[in-house]
Amino acid sequence: MRREFKLPDVGEGLTEAEIVRWHVKPGDSVKVNQIVVEIETAKSIVELPSPWAGVVAELMAEEGQTVDVGLPIIAVETGEAAPSGAAAPSGAEAAPSGTAPASAASAQGPADRMAALADDMVPRPQTEGVVEPGVHGSPAPKEERTPVLVGYGVKTGAAKRRPRKTPAPDAGRTQPTQAGQAQPGQAQPGQAQAAQAAHPERVAFTGPGTAHVLAKPPVRKLAKDLGVDLTTLTGTGPQGSITRDDVHAAAQEPAQAVSAAWAARPGTPELAEERVPIKGVRKMTAQAMVASAFTAPHVTEFLQVDVTETMAAVQRLKALPDFAEVRVSPLLLVAKAVLVAARRYPMINSTWDDAAQEIVVKHYVNLGIAAATPRGLVVPNIKSAHTLDLPALAGALGELTETARAGRTQPADMAGGTITITNVGVFGVDTGTPILNPGEAAILAFGMVRDAPWVVDGQLAVRKVTTLALSFDHRIIDGELGSLFLRDVGAMLEDPLRMLAWS
Repeated sequence: MRREFKLPDVGEGLTEAEIVRWHVKPGDSVKVNQIVVEIETAKSIVELPSPWAGVVAELMAEEGQTVDVGLPIIAVETGEAAPSGAAAPSGAEAAPSGTAPASAASAQGPADRMAALADDMVPRPQTEGVVEPGVHGSPAPKEERTPVLVGYGVKTGAAKRRPRKTPAPDAGRTQPTQAGQAQPGQAQPGQAQAAQAAHPERVAFTGPGTAHVLAKPPVRKLAKDLGVDLTTLTGTGPQGSITRDDVHAAAQEPAQAVSAAWAARPGTPELAEERVPIKGVRKMTAQAMVASAFTAPHVTEFLQVDVTETMAAVQRLKALPDFAEVRVSPLLLVAKAVLVAARRYPMINSTWDDAAQEIVVKHYVNLGIAAATPRGLVVPNIKSAHTLDLPALAGALGELTETARAGRTQPADMAGGTITITNVGVFGVDTGTPILNPGEAAILAFGMVRDAPWVVDGQLAVRKVTTLALSFDHRIIDGELGSLFLRDVGAMLEDPLRMLAWS
């Protein structure tokens, strides 16, 4: 039986995802829960497991392609016999409308849950008298069901897909003349399959508007990350395939080569430009920052702090056995100071509920840490950070940072944050004016720690100095409250003993 796995909504509210990397190819054997593909949603990179065991029959989306939720991305031959008198279903077995399949209801592993999610995306006909979940006493409408996001039920009406962009045919590229026929020089389907069978380690694809390229998936991924167009390269590998060295060489071409080309063709300034698609994490970050900047009135205050004692405390903590397995950095004590100050001034850890016209004061802290990744800015948070002791907080910070840098932060890890710290000092800058994470009332920027002249007991001395910047929502936090919070954070970093006294 051929089963098609449809792209599920792996995070509530997502409508599409980009195929980043396939871990399998047609003809490979797969097991249940084996990771088959990495996708990038608007929030993070997610690994999807196979819901079935069998042989990969077809990859139905290419790396770099953006796929709508509910569309099939991979087909697996499971070796099961199709039900007699019925076509083999795609995804999980059909179930009555509004109910989950039996296999999904008893699912235990992540692959089973993915299969259940994928199956929820399949439109099914309604029958009169059927009542949708949550709607009691009313018959279901006769219109055809349309799959919507997980957690939001169903809606009626015909499903509409957005039009796909059709590239204009370029001169010299082969175009099909009739169905099933190709122009001379264009690879026939049988030839492409034979080439793939002979060299399964390479991926080559052809089609209307697409040049023939030989490159392995890791090479394609590298080219995408470096912004190199594979169709412009001449491969130096076997059979003319493009290698990693070819991609690196193209990415490292001197800037003067571009300048020379531009000078030779003064009418084409686009040669000195690069266009980066706005999608995935970067697209979501942009939307969130615009919404935050033009919704919450921002105020930013700055404070220079002598953190000499904090830097000395960091060195003493590193020597303690309790911190032997975790990374200790100044950010750990900054985080602890924020947690202590948030308890002293609860309104700083709140949100503005416009619909209810209420300020929601949260007596728990999900501490967000802004992290720069190759795919954009993410802000995962440490759940219930106010309950952690210092070693546990250090471990949570280290795990959060490593996961973010590896691009493995899950959507749930970024939801529910209450207050955020952004460590801009790691980039060698003193401070900035951070924008609030949507739904939060305050964000603290921690600048670079540098040696600076400082007056101590009336004498000029060289001390470790940093600059703190606190941005806050002026609808909730007035200047006095923001100033008191920032002052106390600075005081605890000047003398870490205050953290103990105020805890």
